[in-house]
Amino acid sequence: MPTFNNEEERAAWTLAESLQELANKMMHQAEAALETWKLGKEMNRLRCERRGISASDAEIRWAGSANSKNALTDNSFHVGLATMYFSAAQASYSRALYLRSRSAG
Repeated sequence: MPTFNNEEERAAWTLAESLQELANKMMHQAEAALETWKLGKEMNRLRCERRGISASDAEIRWAGSANSKNALTDNSFHVGLATMYFSAAQASYSRALYLRSRSAG
């Protein structure tokens, strides 16, 4: 735990850490959505293979399915949120460092 020179610096650092935590949660959600997409794609490929449907047709069917689109949408949404939270955390860390340098001089 870092030491702080004033309450404003502590608040900026605390905010940055909470935003970082939110960003990490969003990345985990994005990873889960990607895994859902990958698993669904493989299961669809196997299902189609059992029915004698070619791999390229299976891929086309999977790409057009609601499950595929939902998983990709969830992934994209959560990556976007994670990016936003990471950027906000970086700004808050920068503010805390600025406040530290200002009070040290």
